Amino acid sequence: MTEAVVRIDHASGLHARPLAAFVQVAKGFDANIQVENVTTRKGPLNGKSPLHLLMLTVQQGHELRILTSGPQGGEALTALVRLIESDFVLEGAS
Repeated sequence: MTEAVVRIDHASGLHARPLAAFVQVAKGFDANIQVENVTTRKGPLNGKSPLHLLMLTVQQGHELRILTSGPQGGEALTALVRLIESDFVLEGAS
């Protein structure tokens, strides 16, 4: 299992477009992805489920712990951290 803690700087937190981008990236990997809102102590919940991510009520400034396991766990973690650090800009998106 691999994990990382990242801060959400997006103005709307993990809602709407950022949430959709997170799920899109997460579903692209053969990995179990769990996400926990460290700030509010909610989770961990399924990182591939939009509903579960909404239940974390992640706002700007909150910290998330992303835990991954499985065949592509490390790759998934790297991609999700990169997505968050890019303010949820999908690679190849214009």
